[in-house]
Amino acid sequence: MESELYNKILIATDGSDNTKKAIRYGMELARIAGADVYAVYVLDSGAFASLPVDAAWENMYELLRTEGREALKIIEDMGAESGVPVECSVLDGHPAHEIVYYAEENNIDLIVIGTLGKTGLDRILLGSVATAIIHRSTIPVMVIHA
Repeated sequence: MESELYNKILIATDGSDNTKKAIRYGMELARIAGADVYAVYVLDSGAFASLPVDAAWENMYELLRTEGREALKIIEDMGAESGVPVECSVLDGHPAHEIVYYAEENNIDLIVIGTLGKTGLDRILLGSVATAIIHRSTIPVMVIHA
């Protein structure tokens, strides 16, 4: 059964166990709706902005890109198993900004993200990619608590 509501679903991952539940929800929704999945992993390059660009930095950057590709491979494999087309992208920049921008540029119908569900002081001190996406996005966002 194909849905007119969801044709393109973006699933964002950071490679952590916290996003596994969100990935499962997003993939199942895509399977039921007959939607394509766009999986993204964002390298938070802002976290490295103050570091000098040298061989050590480049090695670390490449390790992080590899980690991103491995995280996306899990989603790609799940798509192959369930017959859901998956397009994977490793992006650079601030995670919330890049996810929203990618979703807008690719006419995504739904963004699926995971969160630890932090509240109060934890969220203020640590920030929250999920909260930033919800506030910035004009596209519907499904937040799955880990």
